[in-house]
Amino acid sequence: MPIRKIPKNYRNVTGIAAHSKAQGQAMFESTLERDFLMLLEFDKNVDGFEVQPIKLKWLNEQGKSRSYTPDTLVYYKKQTQCPTLFEVKYRSDIKENWKILKPKFKAAIRFCRENGWKFKLITEVEIKTTYLESVKFLLPFVRRGAENEDDMMILDDKLSQLKVTTPKNLISSIYSDEINQASLLPTLWYLIGGRQIQIDLASKITMSSKIWKG
Repeated sequence: MPIRKIPKNYRNVTGIAAHSKAQGQAMFESTLERDFLMLLEFDKNVDGFEVQPIKLKWLNEQGKSRSYTPDTLVYYKKQTQCPTLFEVKYRSDIKENWKILKPKFKAAIRFCRENGWKFKLITEVEIKTTYLESVKFLLPFVRRGAENEDDMMILDDKLSQLKVTTPKNLISSIYSDEINQASLLPTLWYLIGGRQIQIDLASKITMSSKIWKG
């Protein structure tokens, strides 16, 4: 559960995202944090995550009490992958406020070492990618679920025959009319989002993207 409430901010986008992997409310204080949570929700290696799960406290060199609340704690499905405490920041913020942020990050690194976790700083360079755009496109189809189980079987059987193809060629090889072709698309994107059908998520998804069996 988050240890503090995120106040409304008229400079940044704030809110609560609906994510099934979130333990407690998935609150965010910026679009960058919102996008990061979306990546976690889509990541099959992520078992769950908590937003602002802990508050770290320490004394500075002057003996004054200081505190810091990291953004997100991520749990992974693989037992060999330890929980990771993430801080999400724009690079410009890090550069501008480094003197203030440095002791906070040092406290987080020390805490993670003591608890067998990892601490990782992540920025827009790692988040704002073509992969993120793929996730934003596919995640709604994954959440909605398959609209027609028969369509799942039809798509799977045809792709097994074609081996490697494109969304456009796959649906046109099943139906000749545009209406029925269009009816297959939500289920196709669902299968791709669930990784039952593979696609290069690091490239822009189009009807001409290469797809193959998962």
